Amino acid sequence: MKPVYEKYFRDNLPHIWCSGCGNGIVMSAWARAMDELNLDKNKVIGVSGIGCSSRITGYLDLNTLHTAHGRALPFATGAKMAKPEMDVFIFSGDGDCSAIGGNHFIHACRRNMDMTMIVINNNIYGMTGGQFSPLTPFGKKATTAPYGSVDRPFDLCELAMGAGATFVARGDIYHAKQLTDLIVAGYKHKGFSMIEVIASCPISYGRRNKIPKPADMMQYVKDHTVTKAVADKLPAENLKDKYVTGIFRDIEDVEYNEAYAALCKRVQGGAE
Repeated sequence: MKPVYEKYFRDNLPHIWCSGCGNGIVMSAWARAMDELNLDKNKVIGVSGIGCSSRITGYLDLNTLHTAHGRALPFATGAKMAKPEMDVFIFSGDGDCSAIGGNHFIHACRRNMDMTMIVINNNIYGMTGGQFSPLTPFGKKATTAPYGSVDRPFDLCELAMGAGATFVARGDIYHAKQLTDLIVAGYKHKGFSMIEVIASCPISYGRRNKIPKPADMMQYVKDHTVTKAVADKLPAENLKDKYVTGIFRDIEDVEYNEAYAALCKRVQGGAE
């Protein structure tokens, strides 16, 4: 069996991301999930918006769309509607997904179309200058918040569940095997799956927040993540600065494409 990098990636590696960036780990975890699921890459569509994480589609040897800022989900929706038999994965960053793409995100959750979205949360706009994003922790510094952000951040998983997503999970780059397992579980789920990934950005985020070394950022991710099984046994005050990882929701509901196909069949048959 060929290694995953020969099966799923183009010949333009090594990637252009900064040393210590978590995007490569996420991309590798996704490829290993593809391998475990034994998916035919000719029947997979990868869609991304704009940002460091959205460069992932540039390395994948399959059907890919590198779209406009915040617009990955509308493009992915169109692709899935046109080719419902294809497997669609969306790659997005915290700013791309929850800021300019926020309205698309909540409605994708609501529609429940059978797609898998991976949101890489490195707490910052990494590519465009280090501005704070809707997921930047309170008090942390950015170019647009040099004294610390006073915006309360979204909990992206809570937001997704509130908007109606039927599969919601969170992983991190330190626990790469767990991340692969979450992507596999998200793909197997029928409906809209959102997997947030806590990642690192030593350059735009780490240097401004006194975690400039890649190894220290990786340690930070390890120290600030805790599994849902452990978190459920801890008092709330012990979780104030932690990211809880695991599956938060996995339920069945009406899938959009199936409902749309049934509607077309009913209308074309002359039924009201």
